[in-house]
Amino acid sequence: MKVIRRRDTAAEMILRRTIWRKGLRYVTQDRELPGTPDVVFRGARVAVFVDGDYWHGRVLIDRGLRALKLTFRTRNRNFWIEKVVRNVERDHRQTAELRSLGWSVLRLWERDVLRDPHREALKVYRIVRRRTI
Repeated sequence: MKVIRRRDTAAEMILRRTIWRKGLRYVTQDRELPGTPDVVFRGARVAVFVDGDYWHGRVLIDRGLRALKLTFRTRNRNFWIEKVVRNVERDHRQTAELRSLGWSVLRLWERDVLRDPHREALKVYRIVRRRTI
């Protein structure tokens, strides 16, 4: 588990570089906010998370619990399933808390950022610009 990066993942770095090139300036890993968003636009009150597909349960969200169970073929299968489910629940709580504080929250999947960083950066750009005008 020590090998899993908490911050500055490849997807995060690519997204941040792409956003920077579009002229947006941001803060990273703002610990004052719930969930410590990966990219924060304070003026626009926009928080961006780049969620890893595996640990944040993309299979669970896209295809349901049955598909998640098929993903894990280890001896500690129930532990890992419960862990991913808790991660997804925590993500939902943090998103709700940020929204209740008046923040817009954007959660991007790691695979989508790696596949097409410009498309994902454009999503961020549009929300930030909409909130600042």
